[in-house]
Amino acid sequence: MNTPTIITIPILPFGMVHCHLIIGEKGCVLVDTGTPGSEDKIGRALAKHGRSFSDVSLIVVTHAHTDHAGSAARLRELTGAPILAHAGDLDYYERRKEMTYCVAHWWGPLFLRSGVPGEPYSAFTPDILLQDNARFDLSRYGIDGVARHTPGHTAGSVSVELSSGDALVGDLVASGVLLGGLIRTSHAIRPPFEDDPHAVGAELMGMVDAGMQRFHMGHGGPLPAKEVRRHALSLRNLTPGREYGMRAIGCDCAERKVGECVE
Repeated sequence: MNTPTIITIPILPFGMVHCHLIIGEKGCVLVDTGTPGSEDKIGRALAKHGRSFSDVSLIVVTHAHTDHAGSAARLRELTGAPILAHAGDLDYYERRKEMTYCVAHWWGPLFLRSGVPGEPYSAFTPDILLQDNARFDLSRYGIDGVARHTPGHTAGSVSVELSSGDALVGDLVASGVLLGGLIRTSHAIRPPFEDDPHAVGAELMGMVDAGMQRFHMGHGGPLPAKEVRRHALSLRNLTPGREYGMRAIGCDCAERKVGECVE
């Protein structure tokens, strides 16, 4: 198969939020769908590269946070493409449960109070529902790679790994100052919320060891493998309950104290 083209689609300014389009031999795979109402921005990005909604053959949602799953239901209507996601986040996709957030930074609670993380989106049931540790071959969509379960950011987080050495990892890692940002964009940081940083570190290290070279994320980036390895090692050294320099307040997102858990 030919090497696919990866297009970054800005959803919010300054690299704060974006999703990705993988253009392959048989069409396009959309990885994440942005906040609610992002379909026009995604449509314009498709048109810029000579594509339309009908060229999207699969939608991969990396996890259930609103800036990644927000336009999934609408984009399925527009494209006719199936949605792939993981059962670990199914309650949130179907809006049967309110999302909880394990805060990873001192500014995480301020971000929550802005209302952006909790913005509601239309419920949907994924057409392709991965189970624990599952891998899904993307070759039927003309992409030489897999989508697989990579828990840690949320229980149902999914990443896409391509034979080109590119990994699209959602929120397993972020970069920049605060989120995305104009400076330090080549410096890996934790996203605002993270259920289990030690699990995230293990997943990232596994990808680096497996030969992934470039990491594309929902906030900032992309990042080279060397920087992701440094970040993964730093996550290994975190002391439970002290991840962001403040005393943890009973978060049980990973059945232990890993940060401040907020609804």
